[in-house]
Amino acid sequence: MNNVVDYYENYREEDRLTTNNARKIEFLTTVRMFDDIIGDSSKEILDCAAGTGAYAFYLADKGYNVTATDLTPRHIDIINEQLANKPYKMTTAVLDATDMSMFSDDSFDVVLNMGPFYHLTEENMRNKCIEESLRVLRKDGLLVVAYVPKFYLNQMIVTADEKYIDGRLLSQIRDTGELHSDDPKCFWTDTYYSSADEMEELFAKNNVEIISHFAQDGILPMLADVADTWSEEKFNTWLEYHLSVCKEKSILGMSNHVIITGKKK
Repeated sequence: MNNVVDYYENYREEDRLTTNNARKIEFLTTVRMFDDIIGDSSKEILDCAAGTGAYAFYLADKGYNVTATDLTPRHIDIINEQLANKPYKMTTAVLDATDMSMFSDDSFDVVLNMGPFYHLTEENMRNKCIEESLRVLRKDGLLVVAYVPKFYLNQMIVTADEKYIDGRLLSQIRDTGELHSDDPKCFWTDTYYSSADEMEELFAKNNVEIISHFAQDGILPMLADVADTWSEEKFNTWLEYHLSVCKEKSILGMSNHVIITGKKK
C-alpha cells in the first residue's frame, strides 16, 4: 500500500469533492442517500477511509458519533486540524482497513468503506478488507462500500487522453480490473475496478442483505466542462434528476463512483 499512501500524500484530497459540479454531485448524492438509509443520530459510525473528513464531518455535524481513520497520515493530520474548530470530539487514527484490530468485534452500527476496496489489487486483501469491516460491525448494522466500475473507467480514460486507447491497457482493466503503479500507462495508482454484479455477489457471499445500490456521480465526470457552464438552477435540476435514476441498474455501470450498502445478518 506504500504506492497508494505516496500518491495521496501528494494529492489534495481535501479539494476533490468541491472543485467542480461533476465532483460536487458525488458528495451531494451520497449525503442525500445517507440521510435516507443511516437513520437516527444515536448510531456509532466508523469511516475507515475518511480521506480529509468530508463525510465524517457531515455525519458528526448531524450528531452521529464518528470514528475517522485513514491510511494516509496527511489526511488524519488535516482532520485533526479541523477538529480544533468543532464543538465535538472525534476519534481518529492512521489505519489500514485490512487490519482493524484496534477495534473490538461488534463495535459500530455503520461502517463506511469508501475507498479501501478499490485500492486493493489482490483478491485476498479485498476479502480481508470486507471481513474486517463486517467483524467490527454489529448485527443488523449497515455496511457501505464504494467502488469504481471498470467499464465506465475505460470510457473515461480514452476521452481524457488518446494515449490510453491502448488494447493491452483496456483489456487488462476489462479482464482483471487491475491497475498497478508500475504499469507503463498507469493513470492513477494501485487500483481495482469492479462491476455491479461482482459487488452484489460479494455481498451475498458475505451474508450481507443489500439495502441500496446507487451511482454517486453518474456520467457527469465525463461532461465536467459542460457541467461547469451550468447555472446553479440548472445544476440543481440535473441533481434532482440524477437522484431519481441513480439506483437504476444501467446507471450503475455508467457512473464514476458507485456505492452498495447492506445489512449484516
